[in-house]
This record gives sequence, structure tokens and C-alpha cells, in this order.
Amino acid sequence: MTTENFDELALSGDRPVLVDFWADWCPPCKMIAPVLEQLDVELGDRLTIAKINGDDHPQIAARYGVMAFPTLLLFRNGEVVRRIVGAKPKRLLLAEFESHL
Repeated sequence: MTTENFDELALSGDRPVLVDFWADWCPPCKMIAPVLEQLDVELGDRLTIAKINGDDHPQIAARYGVMAFPTLLLFRNGEVVRRIVGAKPKRLLLAEFESHL
């Protein structure tokens, strides 16, 4: 995901989109990456998971007030319906956004 295609990928579509704002230097981002890959496999028919490097695309991070990495934003119908800051285990992530799926 990039600044150029963010609106198309995150704000449109018929299912929720979970956007992972991450950075190369961020250890918690590396910890959460495999969890997001698992969720993508398990929930791929109900949820789109996308990643955007906040350092490479600071305009998008600033637009959504992302101040720390990782920050996960769940978009539904073009609106942020859930914000999760920091790495969390899979079960806690699911509990945070499952009601929006």
C-alpha cells in the first residue's frame, strides 16, 4: 500500500480493511507481522489486511494521527471504526475488531 493507492484500497470496497502502519526499525511491528499473516489466511474472505510503511508514507500516517508503530486501523465503509496501537496477541486482536466483520 502506498500514498497513491491508499484511498482506493482502504476506503473503498465491500468489506472491512485492516491497515497496519509499520516501520522497518520497529521490533513490535516485526512481532505482529506473523499474527497478521495468520489472520489474513483465516479471515481473508471477510477482511482485507494491508500494510503501509509509515516512515515511507508520512502523509497518510499524519492524516490518521498515527503517532506510534505499529498502529492498526480498521476501516469500514471508508471510516475508521477501530484503532489498535501496539503489538497484541492474536486472540486480543480478534476481540478488538471481530464485531466489525
